Amino acid sequence: MLQKCATCAAMTAALLMPLSTAAAAVAFERGPAISELSVLISGPPIKDANALLRYALPINNKSIKEVQKSLEEITDEMRIPGEKALGPVGQSVRQAARVLNQNKTQILADIADSKKQEGEQLLTALNEGLQDYQKQLESKDRSIVFPKQKELLRVVGDIEEAMVAKFPFEIPEEFADRPILKGRATLEMKINVKDNPNVKDAVLQIVVDGYNAPVTAGNFVDLVERHFYDGMEIQRSDGFVVQTGDPEGPAEGFVNPATGLVRTVPLEIMVDGEKAPIYGSTLEELGMYKARTKLPFNAFGTMAMAREEFDNDSGSSQVFWLLKESELTPSSANILDGRYTVFGYVTENEDLLADLKVGDVIESIRVVNGLDNLVNPSYKAGAV
Repeated sequence: MLQKCATCAAMTAALLMPLSTAAAAVAFERGPAISELSVLISGPPIKDANALLRYALPINNKSIKEVQKSLEEITDEMRIPGEKALGPVGQSVRQAARVLNQNKTQILADIADSKKQEGEQLLTALNEGLQDYQKQLESKDRSIVFPKQKELLRVVGDIEEAMVAKFPFEIPEEFADRPILKGRATLEMKINVKDNPNVKDAVLQIVVDGYNAPVTAGNFVDLVERHFYDGMEIQRSDGFVVQTGDPEGPAEGFVNPATGLVRTVPLEIMVDGEKAPIYGSTLEELGMYKARTKLPFNAFGTMAMAREEFDNDSGSSQVFWLLKESELTPSSANILDGRYTVFGYVTENEDLLADLKVGDVIESIRVVNGLDNLVNPSYKAGAV
């Protein structure tokens, strides 16, 4: 078990709950003792899903990251009550504009050659948006702050994605013929909520990340295109996770009709500083207790692949969404990071996950953007 300490005792009780469905034992392992207190208090976690996705991109342009950081700091600055918050907010917006104007050439130079025109348009939109933001703040109206921040951070994210010229690493040969997501995809999940007077239909946006979990994300998108999840019920909802993906019948995952066997995916963990994911081993097994995962269990609505407790490579179709935020422990210091494959986040309406109950039905999951990043799709005729 995790050691009892002032910074982690509260989370231990919640995070040592098993994760399973009626048909399969897919449990969270109990974590090892972590004696490095410095790991636990190294800094507050980033809990915003969109920010986590921005930081997880395989790019290294310090200027655009500085623009991003200035805009993200607005969230904390808005905790100051009343109009007093607008002074620091205005400073952050001006700082973002200064960095952008001073480094526009260098930022544009890092845009992929095939996306230069798009990059120029995005930089123009960001510059104009920052100028407009400063003018809007003159009204002293707090209500405009967060919508404009979200709009501009979306543009920043688009600029950063345009910096990725090609998929950054080679998929290991043993997985290379699987459905692979070489990039990102945005999906819309519609759920029919049965017995909640306040919510009838929940529509959530999910971004799955193939830059950091290409095999797992590719497997999921391929299943979505097969309509595997359409009509499936939510199978677990306990205040800790929401889980689904266990099909009817004895199989505990997706049975490939071409082989008659359950298609599995390996444990897939991308670590900060590594060029490619680690496959098949937990970070605990590798002794990498201080390693930080690129896609941590920090955000409410973190999406991960469930698996059997003692088989790292047994993931197939069962997925779960975390209903907790990493309030007390930063990335790498909770019992989930490095043990389960995170491959995406709910980026819009994630709060609706808390309203879902066992028996609610997934009406559909659809890919709305990024399907062209899927290679080796098995859902197409003739594919296996």
